[in-house]
Formats: sequence, structure tokens, C-alpha cells
Amino acid sequence: AKFPEFIHTQKRDPATHLTHADDSTMFWDYLSQNPESIHQVMILMGDRGIPDGYRKMHGYSGHALKFVNKDGDWVYAQIHFKSRQGTGFITQEDSANKSPDYSQKDLYEAIQRGDYPKWDVKIQMVTAKQAEEMWEEQRINVFDLTHVWPQGQFPLRKIGELTLNENATNYFAEIEQVAFSPSHLVPGIEPSADPVLQSRLFSYSDTHRHRVGPNYQQLPVNAPRTAYKFGNFQRDGPMALYNQGARPNYLSSIDPIRFQRRKVDLDKTHGHFIGQAVSFLSEIRPEDFKAPRALW
Repeated sequence: AKFPEFIHTQKRDPATHLTHADDSTMFWDYLSQNPESIHQVMILMGDRGIPDGYRKMHGYSGHALKFVNKDGDWVYAQIHFKSRQGTGFITQEDSANKSPDYSQKDLYEAIQRGDYPKWDVKIQMVTAKQAEEMWEEQRINVFDLTHVWPQGQFPLRKIGELTLNENATNYFAEIEQVAFSPSHLVPGIEPSADPVLQSRLFSYSDTHRHRVGPNYQQLPVNAPRTAYKFGNFQRDGPMALYNQGARPNYLSSIDPIRFQRRKVDLDKTHGHFIGQAVSFLSEIRPEDFKAPRALW
């Protein structure tokens, strides 16, 4: 998985400290040496390269997740957020007439005037058997976030709607300090074996501890909304708002902590397939060019 390397190419040049606006050498050097990135390049350099604001953008989970029911049965799933405003795009020439905060301003002002943006939440579902067949017959890997699941074969199913109906009253407290992470999952949704997703499960938390602080999860914008006080074995550090009182910082018989019963069987895996599928993800293979060919 080359994703961390790609992200590094988006940083400032270590010698000149210039961004891509002045020196795009690192960006193009990476893409030219990794031709499996052509699908992303075609979208970025095509008509869809510059969205006309956040309201006119679709959203995607990108990674395959696992949806698990109360009986422990599961499927692989991709989540799509389809804009009810439609999609819109601007040209390079148009962008010169707009401020760097154009998308933020457009979203904020729409919500303020009551024109609440909406997205349809849709999913694609693939069983473990279908995932194997898709790999064997079509060379599409459910653990490769660059591979597109054919919608004709796995149609989108609407499961809900997302509406943004309130702006933050204090941008720093409610937006700048927010700490999203793919490891923040509700019961019934689990990560797949996608190696980029697996790396993100812990790297996002590392970033939050560096960017916000070791007790970032205790900030109001990040704290869980539960009827009970949470319990864990994390203590101390700067800005510890709730340090969990006198309870011992280990599994103690003196003041025992109660664990919530697991609702799903976490031992149900897809191991015989996962090992083979993941091993191919760092190679350049013909299937990497199926999605670009379909897009073209």
C-alpha cells in the first residue's frame, strides 16, 4: 500500500518549502512512477477536477467496511453520499475569480439562509462469496480502495439521508478541534482487511494526539454522548477534564469495571481469501486499469 508515500508528495518541498502552486515536481514524479494512479489523475485533470463547492460534491467511504447483523452474519459494504443538489464544477479560469474559502463560504451561507444541503446515503453490498468471485473472474479486489465496484452488478441501495442544518457557533471549538477517525465505529459496522484502512485505524488517533492533545477525546466536540460515565485505562496528561476519579488504573477486583457485552462475533473472518487478496495490493497489475478504461 503506497498511500503514505502519495500523501508525502503533497507536502512542501523539503529544500525550497514551496507548494505545488510553484513546484509540482514531487506530485508528477510520484504519479509517473506509479501508473496505477491513472484513474485518480483522469478525474483530477478532467471536467470533475474542481468541484463547485462542498454542497455539489458526492462523498464515499472509499474503503470496504463490514456490515454485521444481530446474528453475526456480515457483508462487505461501500457507502456513497449522493448530493441532492446535484454536482457542479468550475474551470481553472473560474477558480481564479473565487477566494480560497469559496466552498466554506458557500456552505455556511446556504445553511444560514435555511437552504439546508442534503445527501442520499446509499450502500453497495458484496457477500464474501461474491468478493471471491469478483476477484477470480473480474480481478476486482474489494480490499483495494482504487478499485470500483460495478454499480450494474452491485446496485446502490438507499438507506437514509444526511442533512446539514446548523452551523457551528465557534469554529475553533466545534470544527478545528474535531477528531474524526475510521476507528470510531458503532456496533454493526467493522473494518475490513483493506491495509490502507487498517493503517488509518491507528494513524488517525496518533495524529489527533499530536494535533489536539493526548486527551482530545474528552473535549465536548469529541466526547461520547452516553447516559453513563465512560471507563478506560487512560489517565493524566495535559487538559484531562475527566480523569475517572479514584478508580484503579487496571482491571481491579477492589473497584471492578463493567464491560458492555459484545453484540457480534468478532472471530468470524474471511481469512482464507484475505491473505491472497491483500498480497497483491503492492503490485502493478492489469486490473488496476479496468476503472480508468471504463471511465474513458
